[in-house]
Amino acid sequence: MDQETGRSLGKGCPQLLDPDHGSWYFKCTLTEVFGTSRVVRRGGFATPEAAAKERSKVLAESRRRRATGCSVAECLRQWLSVSEQRVRPNTLRAYATHIDRYLIPHLGHLPLTKLAPGHVSTMLTELAHTTSKHDQPLSATTVRRIWATLRAALSWAVRAGLIERNAAKLVQMPREPARPPQVWTEELVAEWNATGRRPLVAVWTLVQLRRFLDLVRDDRLFALWWLFALRGLRRGEAAGLRWVDVSLEERALRIVQQRITVGATVQIGEPKTRSGRRSIALDRRTVEVLRLHRERQLAEAAAAGGRWRHSGYVFTKLDGDPLHPNFMTHRFADLLIGSGLPPIRLHDLRHGAATLAHHAGVDLKTVQDLLGHASYQLTADTYTNVLPETQQHAADAVADLILDRHDRDQQRDTKGVSADSPTGCGVGGGDPPACSHRSLANRAWSGHLGRMWRLGRRLRPRRRQHHSDRRTTTRPTTSARSIGP
Repeated sequence: MDQETGRSLGKGCPQLLDPDHGSWYFKCTLTEVFGTSRVVRRGGFATPEAAAKERSKVLAESRRRRATGCSVAECLRQWLSVSEQRVRPNTLRAYATHIDRYLIPHLGHLPLTKLAPGHVSTMLTELAHTTSKHDQPLSATTVRRIWATLRAALSWAVRAGLIERNAAKLVQMPREPARPPQVWTEELVAEWNATGRRPLVAVWTLVQLRRFLDLVRDDRLFALWWLFALRGLRRGEAAGLRWVDVSLEERALRIVQQRITVGATVQIGEPKTRSGRRSIALDRRTVEVLRLHRERQLAEAAAAGGRWRHSGYVFTKLDGDPLHPNFMTHRFADLLIGSGLPPIRLHDLRHGAATLAHHAGVDLKTVQDLLGHASYQLTADTYTNVLPETQQHAADAVADLILDRHDRDQQRDTKGVSADSPTGCGVGGGDPPACSHRSLANRAWSGHLGRMWRLGRRLRPRRRQHHSDRRTTTRPTTSARSIGP
């Protein structure tokens, strides 16, 4: 070692050929539980025997770990490292939070092969009585997501051959109740004013939405609120929308990217789902709104001069930089203050756009394409019959179908009734109970049900009988000559 710099002389040491000078070290390659390899180097041993002894201990420990397996904590961290390239940044961040804050403190000390469903059940029970960093009890949704993270990690461990069964899958979780959007009806608004309670997911009525659009008509981001309310864009999709993705002539815009927040940074990534990459048709009113927004943006660029940054985004700051996604949320909340409108979230405008489109007669498949949902079932479960007007229309349609058919059947069955007969049965004298109007209606309805039953019999599929399966019956034949006793 150089006495002045304190650095090792290495091959430049003048006493390198002296066998009694320096120390010994060893180097070996270890195979980990997960099949990966790593190189271990350790030095400072006075004799080669001491270095060899330490090397043997390291190799023996490695063999023991492969035989006994890893701990739950090691499995979770390894799964997190291999998931970096296949999940989105926000998803990876949520996984890391679940692992570091909840899963490792409760289960990390256990050997992976010893993890049982009882351990998972005990953890979930304890989490239900745990508070978050905001001193609030963990919601059922959060507990379910923590369980889903553990289930995904253990599924990877099963595929990797580390364990034979997934203990998290053997724990039955209660079904998460569906939370379809609730409409801010007059009764719900009155309850909110009286108690302060509000739905978790709520949408405005047509009248309330018109009030909001009138309120923000002079806002420089009016086109942003318009697209949220009518076309149902996600926040990240609106923040990542560029003018090259908008065709005012063809009346369409394309969703090809989004700008999302990951911690304190903003990243550009792919749409949320594979179906999120889509083309959205624009009506003539929306095209005009976007054209006016473009003219305003060009005027702002001319006023800013050299300070304007030509970012190419549709929604920008006054200097041309794209809007931060969180700014959209905060700005929307500020616009609702003092507006007199019931509160909703910015994402609820997307729910409202889908609900209004379905109410306008748009089929659910088209609504799914509009929103970029990955499955039709999600769209159907969330946006079917939300508005009271939609439910009322369905109820009236069913009632009209039944009653109109009933009236036609009753009129047809009473065509033979004489107008001069006070009995209503076309026969003078008496009013037999069998010929009353109630009986006629009952017979008409029974006849209708009978016709429906016969129609179902005709439409019922029948198994085609094979020729070999047909039974042949032979009628007994008698001679023309009579045989007497």
